[in-house]
Amino acid sequence: MEKKEEMSVCALCGHTDSGKFVGDICPECGLTYWRCENCGYTLTAAMLPDACPQCGEKSEFVNITCYTPECGGPKHIDPRL
Repeated sequence: MEKKEEMSVCALCGHTDSGKFVGDICPECGLTYWRCENCGYTLTAAMLPDACPQCGEKSEFVNITCYTPECGGPKHIDPRL
């Protein structure tokens, strides 16, 4: 049986690459979908702000970008996250 190669697809620009993006950031556009763990606000950025633009709190952000066809692929947020 042949092993299926893992592919990553940027949710913003559609860039496709074999394997995972380094640091979950697209090498083409550099942007990622992020969600504030404090208030749930979603933003798109190459680098995270020191505080959430919505709640103003310094909190953790979770990468919620979809990188696989199972969650919609390009231009989608992964609903499992």
